[in-house]
Amino acid sequence: MQRNYLKDAKRVYDVLKKGGIAIVYMRNAYAIMSGTDIALKKVYTAKKRSLDRPSGLVANARTHEKLHILSKEKKNIIKKFSKKYNLPISIIAPYKKKHPMISKFSSFSKRLATKNNTVNLLLNSGPLREHIADMSLNDNFPLIASSANLSQKGTKYQVGDIEDRVKNCADIIINYGPCEFYKEGKTIDYDGLSLSSTQIDFRDMSIVRKGVCFSEIYSIFKDEFDINLALKL
Repeated sequence: MQRNYLKDAKRVYDVLKKGGIAIVYMRNAYAIMSGTDIALKKVYTAKKRSLDRPSGLVANARTHEKLHILSKEKKNIIKKFSKKYNLPISIIAPYKKKHPMISKFSSFSKRLATKNNTVNLLLNSGPLREHIADMSLNDNFPLIASSANLSQKGTKYQVGDIEDRVKNCADIIINYGPCEFYKEGKTIDYDGLSLSSTQIDFRDMSIVRKGVCFSEIYSIFKDEFDINLALKL
């Protein structure tokens, strides 16, 4: 399947800027994105997702560098990890509350994009999301994303597996076929459950959620950075 990442990213971004909803391919799963309060409410309703459950921002390494507040040592770890291994990883960390992008949030969207003064940014999820994130950051127009599926019903790796209720709320769908890690057999855990991204809280280097490529990520942090990731209590 031929892919034009930049062209498709522009198509998605234009829809989101106009208040629409997009379902988008990523390396690890399909995501659903929105950029306005009305669209975000539609997404939560379609997914039957509780408003008590926050989502992440559409991000890349630039977004992380601009928004997250972390020590130079921790930022260097993330940079080295991303450059050398390029595995999907969600970074949870405090954020710069006065950044122009953050100031664009309404109280409603900020409630769903942040938690306990942190923001969750997924990195290394592929060039399509990278380009969308660049456009978002350049315009200081924040985009909120979560997995494209009914809440608690399992991450989806093919458009055909996404529930109709979720698909029908989207104004644009970028279908690049099965996700990369799905094709490699790395998206199902030992209990037969579908996996999303691995989430790490960089405040205390704890695991919030085991996800795609978790065993590899755990070993890299231990062997390369001498960090033993522990499950958050």
